[in-house]
Amino acid sequence: MLSIFRRLMTNDKGATAIEYTLIASLIAVAAITAMSTVGGKVTNVLSNVANAMT
Repeated sequence: MLSIFRRLMTNDKGATAIEYTLIASLIAVAAITAMSTVGGKVTNVLSNVANAMT
């Protein structure tokens, strides 16, 4: 039992996977936020262009 506990304490692959998952999720949230902001601005520009053409 003690040897299993020692192996678990020295194994850091699980912690690394969790760190990468957290980093990837933060990047995804930042990308979604940026895309929604840019999408709103693009919509406004296209609306202005459409109004100018009519």
